[in-house]
Amino acid sequence: MSGLVEREFSRSAGKAGRCWHAAAQAPPAGEAGGREAARRGRRIARSDRGGLPPGLISAAAVGAVLGLWALIAALGIVPELFVPSPASVWRAFLATLITGYRGSTLLGHLGMSLARVLGGFVLAVVTAVPLGLLMGRKPAVQAALDPLVEFYRPLPPLAYYTLLIVWLGIGDASKIALLYLAAFPPLSISAMSAVRGINPRRIESAQCLGADGFSLFSRIIVPSCLPEIFTGLRVSIGFTYTTLVSSEIVAAANGIGWMVLDASRFLRTDVIFVSIIVMGLTGLLLDRAIRFIERRLIPWKGR
Repeated sequence: MSGLVEREFSRSAGKAGRCWHAAAQAPPAGEAGGREAARRGRRIARSDRGGLPPGLISAAAVGAVLGLWALIAALGIVPELFVPSPASVWRAFLATLITGYRGSTLLGHLGMSLARVLGGFVLAVVTAVPLGLLMGRKPAVQAALDPLVEFYRPLPPLAYYTLLIVWLGIGDASKIALLYLAAFPPLSISAMSAVRGINPRRIESAQCLGADGFSLFSRIIVPSCLPEIFTGLRVSIGFTYTTLVSSEIVAAANGIGWMVLDASRFLRTDVIFVSIIVMGLTGLLLDRAIRFIERRLIPWKGR
C-alpha cells in the first residue's frame, strides 16, 4: 500500500512540477502584459525613429512624384495622349464623379467593385481562418485540405475564371467566387502557420490551469494566432483587390477595373489614370482599416 501511495505522490508531484515549469516559461499574457508589451514596442520605435518625422518624409516623396509628373507634362517630354497632365486627370476625375462614365458615376463603379471585393473577402475570412486553425491543430484535416489549396494557389486567376463563368454565369456570382478563391490561400496558410508557431508551454500552462476544449481554443489558441492572422488579412485583401481587375475585364459592364479596360479601347488615358489612382487609394484605405482593427484587438503587438 505504501508503495502505491508513493507512486501516486510521485506522479502528482511530477505533473505539478511540469505545470509550474510551463507557467514559469510561458510568455506574459493578459491585459497587463499586453499593455507592457505595447509600451515597450512604442519605446523601441521612438528610439529607432530619429531624424525627420515619417509623415513628413512620406509627404515629400509623394510631392516629388507629383512634381516630376507635372514637369514632364509641362515640358511635353511625353505626348499628352500617353501621359496626361495632372490638370487633365483632375478634369477627368470631376467629369466621371459628377457626369459619370458609360452609364454610371465614378462612385457607382467603385461601389460595385467594393461590393464584389468585400463579398469574396468576407466569405473567405469566415471559412479560411477556421479551416486554417483546424489544419494547424489537426494533422488529418491538413492532410485532406492542404493539397487542394496548394494545387490551385499558384494558378493564375484567369486560368479558372472561364470555368467559373461556365458554372455560375457572367453575373456577380462568378466574380465573387473568383475573389473568394483568390483570398482563401493567404488566410488559411497564415492561420495554419500561426497555430504551429504557438509556444507549447503556453498551451501546457493553460491545460494545467484547467483549460480544455473550446476554452483552450478560444482563450489561448485564437488570441495567440491573431497577429499572424491579421498579417494574412492584409496580404489577402491586397491580392483580392488585384484580382478584381481580372474579374471585371471579362463579361462586365461596370466596376472600377472595367473602367480601365473600357477607357483603354478609346485611348482615354486620363480616365485610366483616374481609375488607377482611385484603386490605389481605395486599396490603401482597406489596408488601413484592417490595421485599425488590428490595433484595437491586439494592442500587445504595439504600433
